[in-house]
Amino acid sequence: MAVVVNAHNEVTNLTTTELRKLFAGQKRSWSGGLAVKVFVRAPGTSEHTVMLKLLKMSEPEYKKYWTEQVFRGEAHAEPSTLPSNGMQLEAVRSFPGAIVLMPVDDVKKGVKILKVDGHLPGEATYTLQ
Repeated sequence: MAVVVNAHNEVTNLTTTELRKLFAGQKRSWSGGLAVKVFVRAPGTSEHTVMLKLLKMSEPEYKKYWTEQVFRGEAHAEPSTLPSNGMQLEAVRSFPGAIVLMPVDDVKKGVKILKVDGHLPGEATYTLQ
């Protein structure tokens, strides 16, 4: 599973903790002030399962978490859900601050794969296996 961002995003590496904060809406901007825009896949997809594992939440906990975030005014809405990896690629290309999780085989030109804890997908020590 790859962590994919806009090709112009200056970030090249994230820690697992930073990645968790991004997908939990706790980190809302990239260095330089660019707003983060998280896109996720629907429940039941491998991308969604990896995200839940990263957040250490079940699906009901994830829904409750975002409901509470919105209710408390800490977020406007939960991350946008996109039905396909093709749509995720288009979103990442269109939104400079976008971030998604997707199978590395589905990544195409015009976006960037980030290292997680200094490692790329496919390396033995990569944490999002």
